[in-house]
Amino acid sequence: MRYPGKHFLIRGFGNGALMFIVVLGAFGLLAPRFLDATNLANIVVQSSSIAIVAAGMTCTLLTAGIDLSVGSTMFVAAAVAGKMVLTGMSIPASIVAALGVGLVAGLINAILVSYFSMQPFIATLGTLFLGRGLALLITETRSLNLPESFSKLGSERLLGVPLPIVTLAVVLAAVHLLLSRTSLGRQIYAIGGSIQASRKAGIHTRRVLASTYVICGVCAAIGGLVSLALLGTVSQTFGYQREFAAVSAAVLGGVSLFGGRGKVFPGVIIGALLIQTVENGLVMLNANPYIYPLTTGVVIFLTVLVDSLRHRQSLKMSRRIIRRPEGVNVAT
Repeated sequence: MRYPGKHFLIRGFGNGALMFIVVLGAFGLLAPRFLDATNLANIVVQSSSIAIVAAGMTCTLLTAGIDLSVGSTMFVAAAVAGKMVLTGMSIPASIVAALGVGLVAGLINAILVSYFSMQPFIATLGTLFLGRGLALLITETRSLNLPESFSKLGSERLLGVPLPIVTLAVVLAAVHLLLSRTSLGRQIYAIGGSIQASRKAGIHTRRVLASTYVICGVCAAIGGLVSLALLGTVSQTFGYQREFAAVSAAVLGGVSLFGGRGKVFPGVIIGALLIQTVENGLVMLNANPYIYPLTTGVVIFLTVLVDSLRHRQSLKMSRRIIRRPEGVNVAT
């Protein structure tokens, strides 16, 4: 199995980095306070939740799949943790329960996609609505305002580094090592390249596919906890449309929607920073709230367009023309 091409990764990372620099410069010109060190540090911290979810999403995208339920998983995990804390349960117990929610959500998607052979888009779209409905039921459609003992986790520091950033570093390192240093990671790339060829090679494709959705679910739960610690409250819109931000961050970082190509590090960080920079910049400019969804739509459109063009270029580079003696050209 051939590891993702160096040139593909450079192009993918380069596109995301270039867009990030352009957006950073544009908002810096329009809103001078945008480039303040405090605001830039805030962007990095706020992007940690998206980057964590995008790391898990990368695993499913590499198999040419997708998990649209990550936003709902974030919501359910945060709702369960918040409800437990408010009823007097310990913070560690609430965190473990939230991670359990992510594990169960991932297992449900894994069973639907891997063992019932449902299309990932349809299966996870269904669990998206089921998860959001369950979270609304848990919260009784009311906001859960957590005590300071939990919300201060978002401002805690470990060796001078904000805890959300430390959590992001641990998750990214774990997923990166899994994809680049383990047999499971190599099998994930192989399935993304060709699931039929992977089966012929003896890879247990169902098991590998299932593992990617479990990883994605757990990462969504971790992202939900980080977001909850930063916000300190669980509202009815918690995690809303975070699935699109996660997909955009991964693709902008060089991961292909067509599967088999991309890396979680460092591209996912650039993609997440780009998404958060746009959101932060619009707030700094006091932009009309109605512009927000339009901007999100443009980012998603550009993300898909860039990936499609990148995929076509990759196919052209990998295509070899063999000239037969009769003068007939055959593409292989």
